[in-house]
Amino acid sequence: MASPFRWFAERRERGKRRRGNPDGTMSLKEHLYELRHRLGVALLWVALGAVLGFLWFMFKIGPIPSLGKLMTDPYCQPDLKPFRADIGGECKLLQTEPFEAFMIQLKVGTAAGMVMFSPAWLYQLWAFITPGLYAKERRFARTFVFFAAILFCAGAVLAYWVVPQGLKVLMGFGGDQFITALTGGKYISFVLSLLVIFGVSFELPLLVVMLNRAGIISYEKLNKWRRGLIMGLFVFAAIATPGTDPISMVALAVALTGLFELAIQIARVHDKRKARERKDDGWDGLSDDEASPEYIPSDAEGNLPGEKRVNYDEAT
Repeated sequence: MASPFRWFAERRERGKRRRGNPDGTMSLKEHLYELRHRLGVALLWVALGAVLGFLWFMFKIGPIPSLGKLMTDPYCQPDLKPFRADIGGECKLLQTEPFEAFMIQLKVGTAAGMVMFSPAWLYQLWAFITPGLYAKERRFARTFVFFAAILFCAGAVLAYWVVPQGLKVLMGFGGDQFITALTGGKYISFVLSLLVIFGVSFELPLLVVMLNRAGIISYEKLNKWRRGLIMGLFVFAAIATPGTDPISMVALAVALTGLFELAIQIARVHDKRKARERKDDGWDGLSDDEASPEYIPSDAEGNLPGEKRVNYDEAT
């Protein structure tokens, strides 16, 4: 096993070789070393976030309540008191297995820590990918990540608001013949699943916008498929939501419908702008056998004017 001093020396040497190359090229072995380093640093940030999230589960941070209170607040709403079996007048979850509470605290703390330190560990992945991207692609990726993070947070906030509404419907079944005492593991899994599903689902309209920007899906097709898409969104919401309550299904479907309509309108504006640019550049008035305005003829061997022919035998 290599010593830490040798590892740092190799790391410094690889950095010097990479800085010496104007194009930042590295061998396959150096790429694998770089990937290992980036993943290691990212895992350290995730581990640090898990430790802080584990502690946050028990203690509040100034005016911010503890993570445990944030997770149990939807279940402890006053509206749910008639359906809930409180112990000693206090709203608490049941622990039915040894170390169940510890595992719940670890799972929730890790998830919260990954969210809190997401800029740190995502930067490591970004630093590994970005040398292979052009400046335009980097700007495109940054815009995508920025709006993806906002949409994910918006979906998670909506899910957190929907949880008590859905629990009220689910716990109300059976009338006075049943009383509810949820176990910690099942309740926390239900809440986390709802947060993740809503957050990921809110990324679908952004995907439509990106496909339209790439020229794969046009506004005309989206407008033609509008009714089918809305129907598919309601079916998707009914299947994706972990609970069987209509509140979460309708909330997710209505929110996705609004976001998809916004994505369609963004595609309409984008396609109009592209059509106007094509008209100004003279692309639309060309016949099938006429060369494009930007066409530059090449010689018989495929070389452009002034371009030096590459000897592939010598390159290989």
